Amino acid sequence: MPRPNRWTRALRTRGQGGFRTRRLLELHLAVLVVTALTSMTVLLVSYREVQNSAGEMRTHGAPAVQGVAATQLALLRAHQEAQDSVDRGIDNVIGAGARYENQLSAADQGLSRLSDVQLDGERGRGVLETVNGLLTSYSSSMTPGAVKYVSDDSMQQEKFTEAQRILSRPGTGVVPRLDVLQKHQMQRVDRVSSMGALQRTGWVIAELGLLVMALTVLSALWLLRGRCGRSHDPWLLLSLLAAVALAVFPLWATAATQERLDTARHLLSRIDERAHDNAPEELADSQQDVTLDSTDLRGRLAARSWQSWTYYGALGGGALIVLLPAAAVCRRLNADYWRAG
Repeated sequence: MPRPNRWTRALRTRGQGGFRTRRLLELHLAVLVVTALTSMTVLLVSYREVQNSAGEMRTHGAPAVQGVAATQLALLRAHQEAQDSVDRGIDNVIGAGARYENQLSAADQGLSRLSDVQLDGERGRGVLETVNGLLTSYSSSMTPGAVKYVSDDSMQQEKFTEAQRILSRPGTGVVPRLDVLQKHQMQRVDRVSSMGALQRTGWVIAELGLLVMALTVLSALWLLRGRCGRSHDPWLLLSLLAAVALAVFPLWATAATQERLDTARHLLSRIDERAHDNAPEELADSQQDVTLDSTDLRGRLAARSWQSWTYYGALGGGALIVLLPAAAVCRRLNADYWRAG
């Protein structure tokens, strides 16, 4: 029997229930396109947010917290070394102030690096400018006491007392100001490294959207088999596999990244706690622990190549789950729906 032309096909469709089949296919097409676009938009945004958080932690969060901790410990260690040289009676020995000067230089370098990575915006820059000025005053008092007035006990003690006030005076000293900056930075780190309610909601929407899409694809396959005589459609099957992959791999990558962020936050909290171990006998150990934790942290926050590949893979998969079902259903609309009935 010859294939009917489009006019005959239209009449036959109306007479054999093809109109209802077409409406069902159109409904499936609309649901597939809407759920695919919605779920992929939310998924890509949610995935990118987590990766951006990891990038901010790597480039600013971790260096900023480490920098403040290292600077505090270096300043306290410098003061301790100068005081120890006096207590042990070796302050008049050539080279006795070398350790003090090395620690003070390390603190100065730490402050210079902090200006580029600190997390507290204009307020943080203001704190660092003030601390730099105070550090200059501290050095102007402490350096003569540790190097110049080694034979004048009263003048040396006066300079040390003056330097101690600049370093530790409650509220306005160098260390208390750095404590305030560190508190604000840790609050920012907590916000950046934690998955908030909005991000969790985004992932729920994305996963539910992909689930609805997968169920709609299965319904479309059943509809094509029952009404159009098609046992399967390879494009719909591929889109189903793509939807399952998108529901699994980006979520797994996000969970892995979030676990690293949680570990990084824990390490930064430990670094911050070690910076407050101000007992003179603990300063050297605290510095060593901060250095070890910082090295561990850099390794944990190092960028992974699969993160970018996962994002671009999800972007390609998103294009597939939009185009493949649309192409499959449109092809059936233009070729098979008239046979239904």
